[in-house]
Amino acid sequence: MSEEHPSTTEDVSTATDEGAGTTGEAAAVPDAAGTDGRLAGDFTRYVNYVALAALVALALVAGIQFYGAVSRTINQWIVREYRSLFHAAFNLAVLLVAAAGISWQVRRLRG
Repeated sequence: MSEEHPSTTEDVSTATDEGAGTTGEAAAVPDAAGTDGRLAGDFTRYVNYVALAALVALALVAGIQFYGAVSRTINQWIVREYRSLFHAAFNLAVLLVAAAGISWQVRRLRG
């Protein structure tokens, strides 16, 4: 019994020493490299969100101006009797495009 006990103690201490050295070195390296990569990734993501917000604002302004221009064109070129029909058709087209975009975005977000 005394012969088996010392040999198991040596095996346990050897395994512990080998595991401690490997784990300590591996844990220190990713922290240093991971922090810089994560900060660069966060900055890039924020820049992309700012660019997206600017483009959405630009598209919103252009969309409102386009809608107004089409309405003025309908009022100028279409006979009074048919103006409401053309306005309704144009509004329906805008509504369908917006609904398709919303549906596509919701599917993309759900994943």
